[in-house]
Amino acid sequence: MSSLYSIKDLVTKKRHLHCAAQKVLNNGGCGGIDGVEVEEFRENYTKNMSALYRQLTEDRYEPQPVLRTYISKGNGEQRPLGIPVIKDRIAQQAVKQILEIHFEEIFCDCSYGFRPNRSTEDAIKKVEEYKEQGYNWVLDTDVKSYFDTIDHEILMELIAEEVSDGWILDIIRSWLTIGVMTEKGKEETTEGTPQGGVISPLLANIYLHHFDKKMTRRGYKIVRFADDFIIMAKSKAKAERALEVTRQIIENELNLRLHPRKTVITNFNDGFKFLEFKFYNCDYKKPKESSIKSFKDKVRKKTKRNRSIGVAVMIDELNLIIRGWGNSFLLGNIKGLYKKLDGWIRMRVRCFIEGKKAKGQNYRLPNKILRDLGLESLLTDVL
Repeated sequence: MSSLYSIKDLVTKKRHLHCAAQKVLNNGGCGGIDGVEVEEFRENYTKNMSALYRQLTEDRYEPQPVLRTYISKGNGEQRPLGIPVIKDRIAQQAVKQILEIHFEEIFCDCSYGFRPNRSTEDAIKKVEEYKEQGYNWVLDTDVKSYFDTIDHEILMELIAEEVSDGWILDIIRSWLTIGVMTEKGKEETTEGTPQGGVISPLLANIYLHHFDKKMTRRGYKIVRFADDFIIMAKSKAKAERALEVTRQIIENELNLRLHPRKTVITNFNDGFKFLEFKFYNCDYKKPKESSIKSFKDKVRKKTKRNRSIGVAVMIDELNLIIRGWGNSFLLGNIKGLYKKLDGWIRMRVRCFIEGKKAKGQNYRLPNKILRDLGLESLLTDVL
């Protein structure tokens, strides 16, 4: 039976809309197809919010198509993003804040992605906990093109199991079907939820909650982060059975597809990759090669010798990258890797300061000088 009804008044409270707006505006990001950027929206905040309030309360709200753009996935492929206009991002945030409170009460513990007070670190700790309990075999998989292939009708049915407010259901459907604007014009969206939409992560978790419930009720040890998940078992045979059950639910009930190249049955001895970590040799784990490459690419970009900025500014920018990436892998066996990367980073900084190529004589700037300039270390400042 649906649990949420008559929640329009909660979503459209002016204080609630204001809180949603502040969150969206503080997150920044580019504008949508209307060309309105965050600062421009702020300049006309009262007028913009009054218009949105009237549209929602008078049932005149209609979203605009999302702007299609692409970001690199780091493997030569590109991931499509759909950027809503700021007004629609605020409306989505307002709805999300209400729905999330309810769905957080029913979501399964095995789900870690896009949820408040949960992180990749929590997911990794759960993997290690299951391993200590003897679950050494792993079904490692994810859903192919998950966000782009979510079935709208199934999603709406799953939401309607908990939400009976037709006003909310109609608005969510409008976000799903409004279409995307590309260089060739508007394209219809008959499936999927756009990556880039404020409410999309919550909708994605609602969709796979059906899978979480069925798997946990059968006793499977699952750790899921969005569409990337592993199922742990005590034998290869049980892992193979888990794959059969997973395929039945994912493909037959949710109309999705498991990624053929990323679906494998393995164990801790042979190794596997999950959430930017590579697990192998039983108790050893380190960042995936693609994560290290992405980190080094960011460092290279900040330390290009032709950048017309001061050393202090460059180091400040670099330190943010060092801390952010370094803190992501504190659960790994990374002392040796961090030491090696520290040396490489210092080489890049010396080349920036001296204006020389990497093969130049880097001994002229001792480590102490770089420390005095404020350069942080993965090994001593992060670890």
